[in-house]
Amino acid sequence: MPRLVAALMRHGHYEQPEKTPSAHLPYPLTEKGRSQAEAAAEEVAAFAASKGWVLDGVIETSQLLRAWETGTIISGIWSRRFERPFRVVESDGLAERGVGAAANLTESEITVIVERDPRHHLPPNWRLDSQIRLPFPGAESLMDAGARVLQHLDRRTATLSREIETDTVRLYIGHGGSIRHAAIHAGILRLEDMPRLSMENCGTVYFEKADGVWAHIDGAWKPRNKRPATD
Repeated sequence: MPRLVAALMRHGHYEQPEKTPSAHLPYPLTEKGRSQAEAAAEEVAAFAASKGWVLDGVIETSQLLRAWETGTIISGIWSRRFERPFRVVESDGLAERGVGAAANLTESEITVIVERDPRHHLPPNWRLDSQIRLPFPGAESLMDAGARVLQHLDRRTATLSREIETDTVRLYIGHGGSIRHAAIHAGILRLEDMPRLSMENCGTVYFEKADGVWAHIDGAWKPRNKRPATD
């Protein structure tokens, strides 16, 4: 049976407002982010070739602009390089953790709003707490987002595994927080790993599911800075 590998990439650097949770921010890649995507296209293609894997013709991204732009840059490079079409397919299943009605507010603004509600209280580092779900309609915890991403991967893998005829890798471009928390649900990372791990912009980890079990087969996590972003 041919192997099917999921390459999970964090989007490139983007125009994130200071001290604002990444969540569903609508901003585009910076010039740095576009350069990162170009370099990542070369790196993933070279790695796949070294393993004898075929690059799947579909690149899946979240619907957020920064992820879609990253995928579009890579698909263009691969289409020219390999002289065959690569297309980007967007999915909300790969999105970052949503903050509901608090979208696009700063961390301090969100804290003030919640503290005015006598029903709720936020701990000081709520933004980095994997279990915290803001008390707004549509909000998710990081663990919720991770479960959603893994469900998406499970569905796509089940379908694609029935279609491929050779060892294949499909690229999924999403967000650091939801990817890392998907890895918790997959049994690859532990909840206690979260304070010390992040992902580089356009960094890629490679997962494979065999006999119903996910494994991390290549690619490195990034050690966290003292004050990291969650995306």
